[in-house]
Amino acid sequence: MKSFSYVAQDAKNQQVKGVINAENEQEFLKKIKEKGLYVKDYKESDSTESKSLYKFKTKDLAFCCRQLSAMLTSGLTLVKSIDILTKEQENEKARAIWQDIYENVQKGESFSSALEMHEGSFPDFLISMVGAGETSGSLDIIMQRMSDHYQKENKLKNTIKGAMIYPIILLVLCIVIVIFLFTFIMPTFIDMYEDPSTMPPLTKMMKGISDFLRTKWYLLIAIVVALVVGFRYALKSPGFRLKFDRLLVKGPGFGPLIMKIYTGRFARTLSSLYSSGIPMVESLERASAILGNSYIDEKFIDVVDEVKQGESISAAITRTEIFEPMFTSVLYVGEESGALDSILEKTSDYYEDESESAVQRLVSIIEPVLLIFMGVIIGLVVCGIYPALYGAFEGIENE
Repeated sequence: MKSFSYVAQDAKNQQVKGVINAENEQEFLKKIKEKGLYVKDYKESDSTESKSLYKFKTKDLAFCCRQLSAMLTSGLTLVKSIDILTKEQENEKARAIWQDIYENVQKGESFSSALEMHEGSFPDFLISMVGAGETSGSLDIIMQRMSDHYQKENKLKNTIKGAMIYPIILLVLCIVIVIFLFTFIMPTFIDMYEDPSTMPPLTKMMKGISDFLRTKWYLLIAIVVALVVGFRYALKSPGFRLKFDRLLVKGPGFGPLIMKIYTGRFARTLSSLYSSGIPMVESLERASAILGNSYIDEKFIDVVDEVKQGESISAAITRTEIFEPMFTSVLYVGEESGALDSILEKTSDYYEDESESAVQRLVSIIEPVLLIFMGVIIGLVVCGIYPALYGAFEGIENE
């Protein structure tokens, strides 16, 4: 029996440390799952080597699912398909995980059980879908759906990253310009004042900021680091996290745009789960959990309870006041027509297109805010140095 010390996160995003006795790593990971924890780092108690779990990226999941789907469709057995996929892995940690899955499946374990032993590396959503595919005998189709799902997820992430490049560059430029103005330009003009008491109030304020940046810059860095660390620590508090997540979906301007992105992900996930034969209650739980928003998770506790009691999905979701009326109307039509899975699939395509537009609109809000901020700072600096500049010109004329 081996002892494994671990660092993990619980359902409330709080850090948990402890020690678990297990025969091997697979049993340890299984016990961690039973505790409802997400392990971030672990090691054997008698070992000095810490083992961080390898987490597959979205594009890697899309590639693996697409390859498995192609091989299964062409008639290869699951064991042979996993063996080939293992050899295609370029990353050593990823290859080791797939090798372990291959060995477990070869011993008679189900594919979903083998994936479950590496739950930290694979998302719960994929494990659930693989289990549904094995039960229904349509694993090749499920793998193709998962490939499409993660491909679209990766596309959205790349769209967000690409759209944020310009605002980030603009923000860095703003910071550089502000530092340059206050540390190099301001001191030159402030020195023109022979008597500091004659400075206008605005110039005195600008001088104070300039002196602080030049002499006590380390305090500013400490304040920024403290704010970032404090914010990240506060997010671990369930109460603060709930308020922050509520602000994300209810905030003016950006809230509706973020909800477009959430709606697209929710519709696509719910469509994939429900069309694979997973019960609606479980589909709702997993589809809401994949959004990673505690405020929505809290609202969906009531939704799941109401659906269990016989309430329609559209009516239960409407009462949460989270999603827009159009989406809940589509759910109502799907329930009434008995074609909820196909309507959800079409709706997810629509909202994915809307998500990309929402990202662009979100960025278009950030850009002018940064430009206005930079303009205000430059304007204040100009107003602060103008009296000194005017006085210098006046002195030259008098001479």
